[in-house]
Amino acid sequence: MALKFAYLLVGGCGGCDMAVVDLSEKLVDALEHLEIVFWAPTVADVKYKDLEAMPDQSIDLGLIAGAVRYKENEHLVKVMRQKCKIIVAFGICAALGGIPGMANMHKNEELLENAYVKSPSTDNPDGIVPQPVSKEGEFELTLPELLDYVKPVDAIIDVDYYVGGCPPHHDHVAKVVEAVITGNLPPKGSWITSGKAVCDVCPRNPAQKGKTREFVKEVKRMHEGIPDEEKCLLGQGYLCLGPVTQGDCGALCPKVNIRCAGCGGPIPPTRDFGLRAISAIGSILADENVTDQLMKKYPVLAKILYRYSLPGAMINRKIFK
Repeated sequence: MALKFAYLLVGGCGGCDMAVVDLSEKLVDALEHLEIVFWAPTVADVKYKDLEAMPDQSIDLGLIAGAVRYKENEHLVKVMRQKCKIIVAFGICAALGGIPGMANMHKNEELLENAYVKSPSTDNPDGIVPQPVSKEGEFELTLPELLDYVKPVDAIIDVDYYVGGCPPHHDHVAKVVEAVITGNLPPKGSWITSGKAVCDVCPRNPAQKGKTREFVKEVKRMHEGIPDEEKCLLGQGYLCLGPVTQGDCGALCPKVNIRCAGCGGPIPPTRDFGLRAISAIGSILADENVTDQLMKKYPVLAKILYRYSLPGAMINRKIFK
């Protein structure tokens, strides 16, 4: 009997949907075991009311992608939990807040003003910004209302499993689907991951060549110079987060000379990705002068260390007076 499958995108970009579609022929094989009963709002022609009308616990597997940004998102993830036996926070936005979580460093009013009034491409002399309710002639128009701050899915509902990535790599998605179909799942609350860090699968890792990692003597930003493609990015002073990030992507970014930014999520059982990252980086800085360089070149270090995980951190937002 096929497993009933539902997919919901909330506050995200749709990249995780594409990761599932990228399974190509493997997706066709998986469909022999899955009956898609809901996939919104990107793939299937369904409405949210269709999900609400389904019997409770009638769906075997539900994937939720995207962070919780609007009150509408909050309602829909609660409905998914009510209807699904297993919920997977699919992708780093659902698991820890992702890029949308950077909004937690700012007030909503500031974000709206920058997007709709101050942006260089905007012609809005009256300073009009979207409102939850507005009048247009005889009609009343409504928009989903922003929450005060971005939340990961597990801040709203109980989540059974987590999958990192922005988006998850399609090879890893295939393993996740296979694990669900076969019932070969880890304990509830686990990340579905190989458990290896990006550094463990990165060909630039000195350990892969029988060498030891050297202390960092200079901190660089990615626009400063061209990294040596044969050497470890972190060893060259670029702030690569490979030591603390799940490597289910296969170290795609370092392989094309780009530092790992942490989208894969933390190596379990890390509670706070940013704290683990600064601990790892601090342990290989040569001296206090290099630490001073780090703070000068990255004055808001939280936006680097928590780029994908701020809403899921122990201190998950900036507090405004």
